[in-house]
Amino acid sequence: MAGPRKYWLMKSEPDAFGIDDLRQRGSEPWSGVRNYQARNFMRDQMQPGDLAFLYHSSCPQPGIYGLMTIAGPPYPDPTQFDRKSPYYDAASTREQPRWHLVDVKYQRHLKRPILLAELRANESRLKGLKLFSAVRLSVMPVAPEHWERILALE
Repeated sequence: MAGPRKYWLMKSEPDAFGIDDLRQRGSEPWSGVRNYQARNFMRDQMQPGDLAFLYHSSCPQPGIYGLMTIAGPPYPDPTQFDRKSPYYDAASTREQPRWHLVDVKYQRHLKRPILLAELRANESRLKGLKLFSAVRLSVMPVAPEHWERILALE
């Protein structure tokens, strides 16, 4: 690992890809991110060995359901080149790809989900957590102290 371990929160809709899918597959490319800030986090800051919460979004009970490890360095997202993919980007080229991804590896389910309502109830202890201010961002950093406080809720 090049620097100190970083912590992340990565959102996915569980009907598209959830913690059970990741457990079954073991590891998976985190493809389809089409937000520049989220892309920049993956491309420029994520390192193999970093840890991430898997957050289920756009579902009846949004919240953190599991933990995963960043399994490798970032690389161009192949879905941007696939004309049949919903994530195809005609302006992206192999020489100058716009979109990058990282592979994530299943670590474990949480003992119980930590739902958004519980996170909000602890907002004073999680002051500055991007989940509260950047609600549409699908990949975001988590400060080490927030990581520990969230895991303590488990």
